[in-house]
Amino acid sequence: MLERAFQKYINNFRGFSREIWILTLITFINRAGTMVLPFLSKYLKEDLHFSYSQVGWIMVSFGLGSMLGSWLGGKLSDKIGFYKIMIFSLLTSGIGFFILQKITSYHGLLIAIFIIMVIADMFRPAMFVSLGAYAKPENRTRALTLVRLAINLGFAAGPALGGLLIMSVGYKGLFWVDGATCILAILIFWLKVKEKKKSAYTDKEHPGEVLTYSVFKDAPFWIFLLICLISGIMFFQLFTTIPLYHKEQFNLTEFQTGLLLTFNGILVFFIEMPLVSYIERNKINKLKAINFGGLLMTISIFLLLINNWVGILIIMMLFMTFAEMFAFPFSNSFAMSRARKGHEGRYMAIFTMTYSLAHILSAKTGMEIIDKYGYQANWVFMGTLGIVSVLLGIWVINLVQKEPPRNL
Repeated sequence: MLERAFQKYINNFRGFSREIWILTLITFINRAGTMVLPFLSKYLKEDLHFSYSQVGWIMVSFGLGSMLGSWLGGKLSDKIGFYKIMIFSLLTSGIGFFILQKITSYHGLLIAIFIIMVIADMFRPAMFVSLGAYAKPENRTRALTLVRLAINLGFAAGPALGGLLIMSVGYKGLFWVDGATCILAILIFWLKVKEKKKSAYTDKEHPGEVLTYSVFKDAPFWIFLLICLISGIMFFQLFTTIPLYHKEQFNLTEFQTGLLLTFNGILVFFIEMPLVSYIERNKINKLKAINFGGLLMTISIFLLLINNWVGILIIMMLFMTFAEMFAFPFSNSFAMSRARKGHEGRYMAIFTMTYSLAHILSAKTGMEIIDKYGYQANWVFMGTLGIVSVLLGIWVINLVQKEPPRNL
């Protein structure tokens, strides 16, 4: 019985090309080393003693850099190829993290974090295009899920190790690990994966044509992007306001906060791929899965209103984890399904920029509400946004059902 269940689990991972597995490996290495992001707001507040407002503005700078990087990465992936962009992005941002630890002034960090995020987030749309190039069309959603699995497994290891690192050598150690893993990951990619010269996904003819023809006239897609924006705003609370809330409301250590994020990553590792395979096998509507994820995320945020029992943080994380497993893999898949061949880079740039904007709004809005009205007001505001996103989701489902059939 156990052996059969294990075999069924393993079968979900069959059929991927060698390049997809290497992309998954380097994503895991990179994300396991991503220790600065989960603790950035705590580092700025507790180590550098910035105000809530200053922390919020630095996070805005982070998000603006991420937006510009996503746009540049997508544009340049279509022009010069995803391969070169991926190597430049990880190598340069790795060196940037080494330098970042030396900058401690408010204005210096505003500029430095912006520049690093421009370079670092050029990687994301390039990675999406690389998946399109190296994965078979029928495997594309599962390939996206496999890479998300690596991201979450990396996040499962990273925050807990990061918490221990902070407690033993301080915040500076995070920058060294983050930089080193960026460089290690891209060296493996460069040595093991050859650039794909000719691909249906890297056609450089007629750049920008699909955007003027398709995206800007695609009403369901723009409503879908608004849903992604709201879900991003809610989800990124995990890395902005919630670590501070853990400390101030429940007096958790960095290690305990890291363990909660590890719990998230482990659940995703064991459950997400079988869940995605099940939804695909049973031809469940992908937009309905995304919207169900939005509903779970809204419940997760509202659970934080219970602020007198520490156990609620585990239940909240459970809801948030299932929310992302339903919402995020199919969001990537839906976005890519609307793009035309040869323009995935620019198209996925718009999609990834939505999450960059979410990061800006999540951090600044959350910090300002907490500063003026307290944590409870922030959870009410974020949960209300979630209700709006679920209603928008129902609208998109109805719009798409009226369209001619698409391969979602």
